[in-house]
Amino acid sequence: MKLKKQVTVCGGAIFCVAVFSLYLMLDRVQHDPARRQSAGNFPRSQISVLQNRIEQLEQLLEENHQIISHIKDSVLELTDTGAISPSGHLPFRSANGSWVLPFDDRPTFLSVKPLDCQFALGRRSQTDLQMLDVYSLLSFDNVDGGVWKQGFEITYEPNEWDDEPLQVFVVPHSHNDPGWIKTFDKYYSDQTQHIFNNLVVKLAEDPRRKFIWSEISFFAKWWESADVHKQEAMRKLILSGQLEIVTGGWVMTDEANAHYSAMIDQLIEGHQWLEKNLGVSPRSGWAVDPFGHSATMPYLLKRANMSSMLIQRVHYSIKKHFAATRSLEFMWRQAWDIESGTDMFCHMMPFYSYDVPHTCGPDPKICCQFDFKRLPGSRVNCPWKVPPRAITDANVAERAGVLLDQYRKKSKLFRSKVLLVPLGDDFRYDKALEWDQQYFNYQKLFDYMNSHPEMHVKAQFATLTDYFNAVYKANGVAPGTRPPDYPVLSGDFFTYADREDHYWSGYYTSRPFYKNLDRVLESHLRGAEILYSLAVAHVRRAGLEGRYPVSDYSLLTDARRNIGLFQHHDAITGTAKEAVVIDYGNRLLRSLVGLKRVIINAAHFLVIKNKDIYRFYQTEPFLETDDRRATQDSLPQRTLIELESTPRYLVLFNPIEQERLCVVTMLVNSARVRVLTEDGQTLPVQLSAQWVSAVEMSGEASFMARLPALGLAVFHLYDSADAPMMLRSDTLMNYNNKYQLVGISQNFNIFYNDSFSLSLACSFLHQSIRRKDDPQEVRVQIQFLTYGTRPSKDKSGAYLFLPDGNAKPYSQREAPIVRVVEGPLFAEVVAHYQHFQQTVRVHNVPGIDGLSLDITTMVDIRDQNNKELAMRLVTDIQSGDTFYTDLNGFQIQPCRYFQKLPLQANFYPMPAMAYIQDSQYRLTLHTAQALGVSSLASGQLEVILDRRLMQDDNRGLGQGLKDNKRTANRFRLLLERRSNSGKVISFPSLLSHMTSTILNHEVLALPVLPRKHGVPPMRTFAPLAGTLPCDFHLLNLRSIQSQVNESPGRKMCVSIDFTCCETDEDLRVHNEKNFSHFLVLLQPMSLSLMHSQPPLSNDSSINLEPMEISAYKLKLC
Repeated sequence: MKLKKQVTVCGGAIFCVAVFSLYLMLDRVQHDPARRQSAGNFPRSQISVLQNRIEQLEQLLEENHQIISHIKDSVLELTDTGAISPSGHLPFRSANGSWVLPFDDRPTFLSVKPLDCQFALGRRSQTDLQMLDVYSLLSFDNVDGGVWKQGFEITYEPNEWDDEPLQVFVVPHSHNDPGWIKTFDKYYSDQTQHIFNNLVVKLAEDPRRKFIWSEISFFAKWWESADVHKQEAMRKLILSGQLEIVTGGWVMTDEANAHYSAMIDQLIEGHQWLEKNLGVSPRSGWAVDPFGHSATMPYLLKRANMSSMLIQRVHYSIKKHFAATRSLEFMWRQAWDIESGTDMFCHMMPFYSYDVPHTCGPDPKICCQFDFKRLPGSRVNCPWKVPPRAITDANVAERAGVLLDQYRKKSKLFRSKVLLVPLGDDFRYDKALEWDQQYFNYQKLFDYMNSHPEMHVKAQFATLTDYFNAVYKANGVAPGTRPPDYPVLSGDFFTYADREDHYWSGYYTSRPFYKNLDRVLESHLRGAEILYSLAVAHVRRAGLEGRYPVSDYSLLTDARRNIGLFQHHDAITGTAKEAVVIDYGNRLLRSLVGLKRVIINAAHFLVIKNKDIYRFYQTEPFLETDDRRATQDSLPQRTLIELESTPRYLVLFNPIEQERLCVVTMLVNSARVRVLTEDGQTLPVQLSAQWVSAVEMSGEASFMARLPALGLAVFHLYDSADAPMMLRSDTLMNYNNKYQLVGISQNFNIFYNDSFSLSLACSFLHQSIRRKDDPQEVRVQIQFLTYGTRPSKDKSGAYLFLPDGNAKPYSQREAPIVRVVEGPLFAEVVAHYQHFQQTVRVHNVPGIDGLSLDITTMVDIRDQNNKELAMRLVTDIQSGDTFYTDLNGFQIQPCRYFQKLPLQANFYPMPAMAYIQDSQYRLTLHTAQALGVSSLASGQLEVILDRRLMQDDNRGLGQGLKDNKRTANRFRLLLERRSNSGKVISFPSLLSHMTSTILNHEVLALPVLPRKHGVPPMRTFAPLAGTLPCDFHLLNLRSIQSQVNESPGRKMCVSIDFTCCETDEDLRVHNEKNFSHFLVLLQPMSLSLMHSQPPLSNDSSINLEPMEISAYKLKLC
């Protein structure tokens, strides 16, 4: 306080001296004799004297200004040891060396404590089967089971079906990958279109024939090219029940790497297409090919109003155990559900594959004899050397008896006397001959069985729902209801192994470049959907529909479908041929360009202050995009903003539903940058170097911005010699063990923001983190390691991870180039190694952005052979053998390191986060791309960053992984104090939820293009009256077309996710100022918008339970 008074007195004295000096100078000029000359008659000599006086005055003013500046600097130095800034705005260093960044004293949007939410304190759901317990129970010994190699011998008594005949439902199907060995279009032209063309003919020949179809991406493509007669024939088959659409997503989505928001989007896209074109609603889920199964999928299907589902690719030891206990059919319950509200009836196929040899019963040698496509003369034969025989009157009795024996044995693995027998494989039924071979021969077998009562069987063609309905009926329960004595299960089915120690954990990381690109697209799609919906709503309200590019809806549709296509289980997984990957990449890039166009067009309309002067010109965009990608496999290049003395304008889009305080970085052409808010406030700017390489750089400017929820904020940028709030970063370079020092000491302890300090080793890799409110440091060391592959026949590939032992430390001959940059807004440390470059950045921002470390690892292993690069966090957290990963970014799954399993079996998918914890601390690694993760020792967390493999792993791809790209893997590292450590179920904290959100939904910086006649007035667009509660997440605000000819944008669907944390607030629609005036319908819907509930009034409250995802249809006038 004494120092404050001294500064005040000193400043006042300076001001008084300055004013008095100016007064004396002016007085001397006024009383000069020369001024006594008559007015308007100035001799040349007098003018010269006057000019000299003016120059003296200017010199005195300049000297006075320098004196004041010098004293001001002295005052700053005095106050530098304090905790406040004398200016109230200019950043300064505190006593411990860290930067203090004054801001506007308004609270940040989220006040959090790093504690698990109240809901997380509840007990675990009561289930008969918990998958982590099952893993602990099993020995995974892989004993030879005889004809069923991975199982056991099955026996039965002949009279078991005397009282209740066996019901056999044979379900013909064709699994069509929307890209794998061939591209989506190539598969369609070569095979899939012929399946549809044959289907409409062959099913119509006999009403007893049935078929199921899953992938709507292919179905929609066929429908668009089919004539009206084929369309009508297809519609008739569906309405009659001969053809069933199962799941009905755009693709059969991957369940390990896909984010739940993308899983929902592709499901909505498929279901909306079905509703608009066919008016049908899927009732059952079908997932025969994803490489492991997530607990998220049954929840999403349940919310979409389905009642049953089927899965196939599950670890062979799990299948054996479930078969032995007759638990292959169960109610799949979510881990947080203590009742039964999330239960989904699930059927697990018991055998190795979904092909015909592995679906009729336990003996593939016999089942293959009933795959009539393999009849002699076909290009496909039976590996067991016993071919099928066409069914005739002479052999039908013997053949029916052999097949029935397999049916009976398989039925012994289930609790009802209702049996499902899929009949199909990849791209089956593309030839008319196969339709005849399968249907004619099987119908003869069915007719014989059904006409002989002594066989006690009723066999028929069926759809999947036909089968499930029969199971429910046999058990006397309604569809979707738990049959008596059927088990309840919680957990997931990762990591999948199909034989021996061949674990499919490699694809969790394969082709990480495209996994990251996918997440970028998902964020852009969500942002574009929201802005488009808001813009069109305002356009309609203002009566300006003729001026706005409503046709941008086609760009949204294209992006929805291309991103949906990429969720396919051979796309985002990185398990397709190189040419197919390029096709996916080109589709994604095209969609990214289109989405940026939708965003800048919507932002243009929304920020214009006077909507009457709004005009849209296709050839004259108002805004630029934030970055550009030259090709589908290149990294983004940020847009350069060329500053001038006249203002350039920047529009920032915050795509999250909470107000956001964050650091925004721009690429600029000037070292003199001034940034103003919309109301004219000057913001502190940190000028830094953008390092093009380890030793080459250009300029970038960073400033702290407060952005409205889901809103657009406008900033002014100048090239100004008078930029008092611009501060340059200090840089320390370590090159060949020689330091180049620029304004910073060689002290690698960065005491930084109000949240934590970071201690770094001279080799760059940081050593410890300490929270400001905690005297104890937590050791966090980053190590880089490499895995090789086995020298034996079986090697790692796109699917499999088969390492040659434990990882080896990464090493290189030369010391890395290390760069330390420090400034008021952020500090970062960058280390350049031969095969990667890692950047660790700390943001000096109040709130979420400043509470975690921003980590980017740029990986390039294109010169390596059979190597996998891993990043390992080594800490002193006592985590034991337990760690936690997320499932699809939606829920947390506890994992355990099992020594009885091989190393590769202990890796799990990490789409969004993974963490380790003990009674005191939790360390969470948030990720912006799906990768494989494990904890191989207590206190460790390990992530596979990239894989380069030179050979196929014998799973059908026929290629290794040799098309690696220079890839940026982005992370956030969050250290939290823990209190409630005794919980059975673990959830992310609110802080962790928000950290994941800001990592995956970055602010978009959109420069306004210079215009000849000037830029029209703009203003901030803030669509929400207030921010949403921090435990609500707006998944999407999607414009929909329910009918073919309906104009887009009049109807919207809003999807809302309520995280695990309770809140006292309701989401009240009438508080949302942009819709309340012209909202005419608010209607609860199923997740994919196919089933509705009674509409709500406009002032209704929307109450969500923890972990609930809900959808609502909004209709605007």
